[in-house]
Amino acid sequence: MQKIVLFGECMLELRQGGEGNIMHRSFAGDVFNTAVYLKRAFFEHQVSFMSGVGHDVISQELAANCQAEGLQTSLLRRSASHNPGIYLVQTDEHGERSFLYWRENSAARQMMKLLDDDIRNTVCKADLFFFSGISLAILAPEDRATFWQFLSELQEAGVTIAFDPNYRARLWQSEDDARHQFSLAFAASAIVLPGIEDFATLYGHQTLEDVVAFCAPFNIKELIIKNGPSSVFCKTEYCHFSLPVEPVKKVVDTTSAGDSFNGVYLGARQAGYDIKLAVELAAKAAGLVIQFPGAIVPNENFSELIRAQLLAFEHQAS
Repeated sequence: MQKIVLFGECMLELRQGGEGNIMHRSFAGDVFNTAVYLKRAFFEHQVSFMSGVGHDVISQELAANCQAEGLQTSLLRRSASHNPGIYLVQTDEHGERSFLYWRENSAARQMMKLLDDDIRNTVCKADLFFFSGISLAILAPEDRATFWQFLSELQEAGVTIAFDPNYRARLWQSEDDARHQFSLAFAASAIVLPGIEDFATLYGHQTLEDVVAFCAPFNIKELIIKNGPSSVFCKTEYCHFSLPVEPVKKVVDTTSAGDSFNGVYLGARQAGYDIKLAVELAAKAAGLVIQFPGAIVPNENFSELIRAQLLAFEHQAS
C-alpha cells in the first residue's frame, strides 16, 4: 500500500443546470479532483487530502465528501475564522468553461499557519507528495517560506515530490512572482506534469521543444507534458517519447481533464505500472471525464472504464 498525500484547496462548486435557475452543488478543486480520481482508480493506495477547512456546515459536508470518496481526512485542519471557498462554473457549447470565484478568505489559504508536528510527522512517512501551482498561488506570500521549508523536510525524509504548474494568472500578484515560485517547485520535484498551455501563457513557449529545453536544467526524473488534445510527451533519465491520445468526439466540459490525468497517472506509477501504460490509462480517464458536466463524474462510469482498461492491459500482457 502506497501512502500518497495531496495538498491543495477544495471549494464548493455551483454549476448551472439545464433547467432554468437550478444550481447543482458539489465539491471540487484541482488537487482535490486529482485525489478523488487517484483513489477511485487505485483504491489500494492510502490517499490523504491535506487542506484547511472551517467549522461551518459546508466544511462538515466537505469532510464527509472526502470520506465518502475514500480519502483520509487526518490532514485536514480547521480554521476558527475562515471557511471554504465557492465558485460558479459555466460552460459554452464547445465545453470550454468560465469561472466566478469567492475564495479570498478560503480556509485553505491558511494551511501553512495551521501546520503542526502531527502533519509534519505523517507526511514525512508518505511515499508521494503532490501539489500544484494553485496550491502555491493561494498561499499568502509570507507563508510560502514555511511551505518550502516543509517541502525540504519531505525531501530529506525521502518522499517523492510531484508538481503540476496549473498556472492561473488571476491568482498571482505578477508573472514574475509565479515564475519564481515555479522555479522553486521545478527544482524540488522529481515528477512534473504540466500542460503545454501553462508554458505558453506564463513563459511564451509555443512548442514542445521549447518546454523540454526549459525543463532540462532541473533534476526532473519524470517529465510528463500534456501536449494539447493530441498527445502526451514523456521524458525520463533513460528515454523520451510521445504517445498519441484518442480524440473525444463530444466534449461536454473540460473541467478536471488534467486533474483526472494526474490522479490516474500518479496512482498507476505508484502501483508499479510503466510510464507508457500509466499514460494510456490516464489519457483514457481524462477522455471520459470531459464527456460529463462538472469536475467529478459519476463513480460508476469512471470505475467501469478503469476496470475495462486494466483488463485490456492484462490481456495484452498475456
